[in-house]
Amino acid sequence: MLKTVVIGTAFFLTASSIANAQSSQTPSPATPERLNAADRNTLTDMRVDLVKAALQLTPEQEKFWPAVESAIRSNAEDRRARIAKIQETVGVRNDESRMEAMRKRDPIAFLQRRSQALAQRSADLDKLAEAWQPLYNTLSQEQRQRMAALSVFVLREMSDAVDRRRALSEDSDD
Repeated sequence: MLKTVVIGTAFFLTASSIANAQSSQTPSPATPERLNAADRNTLTDMRVDLVKAALQLTPEQEKFWPAVESAIRSNAEDRRARIAKIQETVGVRNDESRMEAMRKRDPIAFLQRRSQALAQRSADLDKLAEAWQPLYNTLSQEQRQRMAALSVFVLREMSDAVDRRRALSEDSDD
C-alpha cells in the first residue's frame, strides 16, 4: 500500500511540474493553462505506467494488460478530441462580444453537442470496463486494494485540479 502511495505521489509531483512549466509559458492569467501534445502523451504514459506498477502484475496477468493499456490510451485520445472541439467552439465565440454571443446562442445545438459528448464518454467507459474485466477477474485481493487506493487518490487529485481551474476561471472573470 505504501508503495502505491509513493508511486502515486511521484506521478502527481511530476505531472504538477509539467503543468507548472506549461503555465509559466501562459501569456496571461485569463488564459487557462493548456498542455501541448507531447506533455499530454507524457502524462498518459505516466498514468499507464503508474497503474501497471501499482498492480504489480504476474506473468499470467500480463497477457490481459495490452487491452487495458489500449483502452486507456484510446480514452485519453477521445478526451483530447472532445476538448479540442469545445475549444474550437469557444474560440469562435471569443471573437464576439458577450451580448452578441448571448443573442446567437442556440440551446438546442448546445444540447445536441452535449449529448454527443456524453455518448462518446459513455462508449469510452464501456470500452474501458470491457478491457479491464478479464484482468480484474485475475487480480488478487491485495492488487484490488491497491487499485482501489490508487483510484481514490487519483479521483481526489482530479477533483482538486477541477476546483483550482474553477477558481482560476472565476478570478479571471472578475
